[in-house]
Amino acid sequence: MRKKGVLQETVKIEVPFFDVDMMEVVWHGHYIKYFEVARCALLDKIGHNYTQMRDSGYAWPVVDIQVRYMQGARFGQQITVQADLVEWESRLKINYLIFDTQTGERLTRGLSVQVAVAIAEREMQFVTPEVFQTAVRKALQ
Repeated sequence: MRKKGVLQETVKIEVPFFDVDMMEVVWHGHYIKYFEVARCALLDKIGHNYTQMRDSGYAWPVVDIQVRYMQGARFGQQITVQADLVEWESRLKINYLIFDTQTGERLTRGLSVQVAVAIAEREMQFVTPEVFQTAVRKALQ
């Protein structure tokens, strides 16, 4: 069982035609896009999204991403993408789960890791900036 996060957000997506191949199955690269949609919703919930990250002087590049495909999503299928914040003090680690909205059947799971980089100096930070840690603590209250 994957570690449940301290904060969680879900988004619902109907698989569009332009995301599928000729077999009407979602092309493998689009699952990363679905993760990003859920990650953005989670960051909004935290109250510190990408715009606020940039405005506070930090970029947050993805340094690792992992995907495990269990079953392909199909054209028109209603899916739910769940993002769980599992680490934030030295890096931003988020676990993902994509499942069929109606049946609950698991389709894909994954994780992403991002690190803070001071934009002005272009230096990676080994501790998450206080501004982000404060936002997480506030969201946890």
